[in-house]
Amino acid sequence: MSPIERLYHRTVTCLLLLILLLPLAATLIYALATQWGATILPDGFTLKWLLALWSDPRFLLALGHSLLICFGTLVLAVVVILPTMFVIAYYFPKLDAVMNVLILLPFAVPPVVSAVGLMQLYAADPLPLLGTPWILIGCYFTIALPFIYRAISNNLQAINLRDLMDAAHLLGASTWQAALLVVLPNLRKGGMIAVLLSFSFLIGEFVFANLLVGSQYETLQVYLFNMRNGSGHFTSALVISYFAVVLLVTWLANLLNKNKG
Repeated sequence: MSPIERLYHRTVTCLLLLILLLPLAATLIYALATQWGATILPDGFTLKWLLALWSDPRFLLALGHSLLICFGTLVLAVVVILPTMFVIAYYFPKLDAVMNVLILLPFAVPPVVSAVGLMQLYAADPLPLLGTPWILIGCYFTIALPFIYRAISNNLQAINLRDLMDAAHLLGASTWQAALLVVLPNLRKGGMIAVLLSFSFLIGEFVFANLLVGSQYETLQVYLFNMRNGSGHFTSALVISYFAVVLLVTWLANLLNKNKG
């Protein structure tokens, strides 16, 4: 690669990063500003809004609710989808085309339409789940399904599953021993990408959370919606904290994945 090409690639990358980071930087400055009106820079900086946010029990409870629902959904999704995908890829590969169509259904139906239908189904007996975290976990499971299925499916195709299983069988392993001890470790990278993509999407989901549980089980996005009429500095601190939580979870996941490697 010539110096001009390297310069071009670096310039494009830096411009892209600048475009992505500029709104976050402005939000962070506003969250730390004492007063920011008609001037280019704030009059001063303070941690007042961040301290007020992180000392608010309601915010901490909403954050805990969001993390609990997201992690619960991801555990359920991985436990259910991973064995199913192995069975489809190894025993019934022709069903992959059907699954590729089915995983698009959560995005084909608008969330508002789905939420109204779920409200009618689960508002009364025999399963009165409306206003509980269980209905959100079920909804989020369908949202996470396309991300997890597509990422792990690509990973399964990359490792050449059938040849890997045949080699394990030749060495004396049973099918499930080969699946757990040989195939599963090779899916770590694809599974981690799927989980991180799903987590970043689920923790920011608002429509289902607001319509199905609302303030009865307040999540982070519902809390942000309920605080929209408050101080703009406080709301900016909340948005920055939200991005910080996502960044922290992503960093921890990558760190654990690197340690396992």
